[in-house]
Amino acid sequence: MLQNSSPSNTAKTPRNFRWRVVDIVVASIIGVASGLIFVVWNQASNPLGGLLTPLLPGLQGLLGGGWLFAGVLGGLIIRKPGAALYTELLAAVVSTLIGGNAWGPLVLVSGLTQGLGAELVFALFLYGNYRAYVALLAGAGAGIALTITDLLLWYPGASATFMAIYLAASIISGVVVAGLLSWLALKGIARTGALSRFASGRDATAVV
Repeated sequence: MLQNSSPSNTAKTPRNFRWRVVDIVVASIIGVASGLIFVVWNQASNPLGGLLTPLLPGLQGLLGGGWLFAGVLGGLIIRKPGAALYTELLAAVVSTLIGGNAWGPLVLVSGLTQGLGAELVFALFLYGNYRAYVALLAGAGAGIALTITDLLLWYPGASATFMAIYLAASIISGVVVAGLLSWLALKGIARTGALSRFASGRDATAVV
């Protein structure tokens, strides 16, 4: 009597979403390194924003990507639930404690919401799809989260025009800087062999 394909051939190997020690270590390195970059960006963003605002109020949202990449990069590399949130929030903590900023501890609220914005996109794909377009969507999600937080904390009572421009600029910045550049950075790091213990490293040559 003929039998159907054996379960070993048809069943998918269940994903293991438990964090390993190496996941925690690498995610922490990403968060701390990103936080140091945030320190520099905190200083550079104000003069750059001063140049953009007179051109079109709300256009300063284009600078947002400089604070959004940590969560997207962490999520792409670690590929575990909570990775995007952890790396983005840790980066915000580091930038606050080490370099200080002009916005005070409320930056931690921004780190939390921006990390959630990217995290929700990865969750939407059940933490199983890390192609380029997912990275771009995660960047867009972080950009939307940044807009919501910034409008509530820093621009209360802003006009509808300002809000629309700020949202569009933040999404564009999130897609390009946090999404595309993080995905390219992942590919570059993975090809060095530094991520050999991660699925992201083994998939370095996968089709987009």
